[in-house]
Amino acid sequence: MVKLTPELINQSMQFINPCRERELDLRGYKIPQIENLGATLDQFDTIDLSDNDLRKLDGIPYLPRLKCLLLNNNRILRIGDGLHEAVPNLRSVILTGNNLQELSDLEALALLPHLETLCLLVNPVSTKPYYREYMAFKFPQLRLLDFRKIKRKDRIEAQEYFRTKQGKDMLKEVVKKSKLNASVAAAEAGGNVAAGSAARAANPEDLQRIRDAIKRANSLQEVERLSRILQSGQLPENFELELSPKGVTQNGNGIESMDF
Repeated sequence: MVKLTPELINQSMQFINPCRERELDLRGYKIPQIENLGATLDQFDTIDLSDNDLRKLDGIPYLPRLKCLLLNNNRILRIGDGLHEAVPNLRSVILTGNNLQELSDLEALALLPHLETLCLLVNPVSTKPYYREYMAFKFPQLRLLDFRKIKRKDRIEAQEYFRTKQGKDMLKEVVKKSKLNASVAAAEAGGNVAAGSAARAANPEDLQRIRDAIKRANSLQEVERLSRILQSGQLPENFELELSPKGVTQNGNGIESMDF
């Protein structure tokens, strides 16, 4: 396996694809998790992470330019919360050949406001009963599902089905599983905190504050440390963002934190 480092990102192939969009090719490195995408500096419309070893779609920093994620042939079985905040303009997600199991596993994708194209072929979820009806009902903005157009009549049929008792019961079951997934994710996050490895995704305000702090930094060491955090898009555990413009200080635990 290869760790997704800023160096790997900067050395990987970058080109203008047939859609005349700027694309970053990160295929086939057997990358185990998404990290350090802040090093792209939001310069790409498409990022190709196909043929890797990803198990969870998360760890993406704020990338408002990104429109397409190619994730074919990984082992993704979970989609992290907050994806719609990290990539608010994402229009296409290709997840062919992954391990998404349940309709409830797709809830985070439904929050993407501009998602128009989604492919879940060769995922167990795509064989679920009433899968296509559910997707037409739950994703009103979706135009292409598994490379087949969702037509107006498909949406009407889906709405009619989910008015029936069977359809309503199905929706309740999906909600129940979605809540269970959220509980499991929260428990896992709590375990990470206990292990001292917790981090959270930086929001746009955090990133701007870090950029401002880099401009005010008084040493090369400060610049390098803050730049690494900016590139990763993840705030380390115990990393505090204060409001007074004093640069970088030590907190009571001896952990460096930024004072703005």
